[in-house]
Amino acid sequence: MQITAKLIQILPLETGVGRNGEWKKQNIVVETEAQYARKICISIWGDKIPTQLQVGQLLTIDFDIESREFNGRWYTDIKAWKVETARSAQDPFASEPPPRYGMPEPPPEPPAPDFNDLPF
Repeated sequence: MQITAKLIQILPLETGVGRNGEWKKQNIVVETEAQYARKICISIWGDKIPTQLQVGQLLTIDFDIESREFNGRWYTDIKAWKVETARSAQDPFASEPPPRYGMPEPPPEPPAPDFNDLPF
């Protein structure tokens, strides 16, 4: 799944040691830019943690949702596997179409018919 949202909070980095060695986890809170904005806490693990996160950034996040049961209760995690800075509306290059390397230009539109040159 993918979402584009504004970063509103960076929670403290968590680290530890498990049976597979050292681990680190960064939780971030983002807010969607919809009519009814939603706040979402997303976990980023290990080498997927971006180095240049700043509050206010617009991020595009690819993630998986996973739920698990423990003692009769269900817990849901949102784990990001890719985090990128999204293009903002103020970006001067955001409205440019992507380059068309090696592709021919589309044919021009045919002219509209002129009904004044009819023989009758």
